[in-house]
Amino acid sequence: MGAAKLSASKTVAENRRARFDYSLDEVYDAGLALLGSEVKSLRTGRANIQDAYAAEENGKIMLINCYIPEYPGANRFNHEPRRARALLLKRKEISKLLGSLKRGGVTLVPLTLYFNERGLAKLKIALARGKKLHDKRETEKERDWNREKQRLLREKG
Repeated sequence: MGAAKLSASKTVAENRRARFDYSLDEVYDAGLALLGSEVKSLRTGRANIQDAYAAEENGKIMLINCYIPEYPGANRFNHEPRRARALLLKRKEISKLLGSLKRGGVTLVPLTLYFNERGLAKLKIALARGKKLHDKRETEKERDWNREKQRLLREKG
């Protein structure tokens, strides 16, 4: 018998604040260039992408300020927890994203860090525009109304 296949993707870290602070335009799945100790640390389910963002460095798109803690079993071969990591995208996607970033007004925000069905570490990133305070209030009102609506429907039958 072969190794058991993973049935679904496993989420390691999620940036829940991104959907509140930004209006998301296009979402991309990107691979990550990781070291072995980083992958092992991710498999334990410990990572933080709350303060992370993606930016252009030397024609590549890099994930900056993503926290992946050191893996205890790697001793002296460990990685730096907040190092910049390259995002693996197709050349066409990279040029499209770089063009959008150069035009201004948008940023690349990481949404979810996960392992896909094949066991590869992936990152969902989105082109995003920052929301103003009144937009955030509107989002909150809409969320509250939907919650109230669901409660009323549940009570009525």
